[in-house]
Amino acid sequence: MPYIAVTALSHAGLVREHNEDSLVIGPWTLCGTVTQNPQTLVFPLGRPLVVAVADGLGGQPAGEVASELVVRQLSSLGSTLDGPEAVGDALSLCNRAVHSATEGRPELATMGTTVAGALVLTDSLLAFNVGDSKVFHATPDGLRQISVDDSPPPAPGHRTTSAVTQVLGGSRAYNDITPHIATLAVTEGDRYLVCSDGLTDPVPNEEIEALLRVHDDGRAAFELWKAAIDAGGPDNITLALLRIGA
Repeated sequence: MPYIAVTALSHAGLVREHNEDSLVIGPWTLCGTVTQNPQTLVFPLGRPLVVAVADGLGGQPAGEVASELVVRQLSSLGSTLDGPEAVGDALSLCNRAVHSATEGRPELATMGTTVAGALVLTDSLLAFNVGDSKVFHATPDGLRQISVDDSPPPAPGHRTTSAVTQVLGGSRAYNDITPHIATLAVTEGDRYLVCSDGLTDPVPNEEIEALLRVHDDGRAAFELWKAAIDAGGPDNITLALLRIGA
């Protein structure tokens, strides 16, 4: 029977005092905490499955609250999603949920989060994102980013930037979002990586690609986490690896 294996972990890194990332895998959520080891869950291919990472905005209040709101919303809606329009509507609901949660609570004002993930259907995978968390397709030919970064070009001499141009929430006034959504065919052996920038900022794509060439599932997740830690672990690290099996 065709299946989807999802291996995930979340860690605060070596610099941040706490973890503001959250994660959803189908009905399972992990919010603002730390996994001691990579965890693997297996689902039958055929039922809608949402896998997503939400990265609470650093430097603004309650990022962990915003990211948790988003993954819990996606978890509750995931089994009903059936295409790009439904995914876009779900992300708009997440955006409104983050804004609504700040009403009457000044300590939460301007909280926000990025989100990136995948909806796996019987014959297709919909990659989506708002912000700079990422979705990659790992193929025998290399690593290809599917998500579209909502961020300005890095400054000269820099590989990355911490600035984002679009998030869920993130301001006192409500702003509509324009999610990035891409549709791909699903075939046996496909592998995808969904992650926060706590992985991709310190670890170059070339190193991520090299690790995924020789490792899979739990070992791959561990080696990716270790690479981010070895690079200083400057931010929260959350990632999910999806593999289509048969």
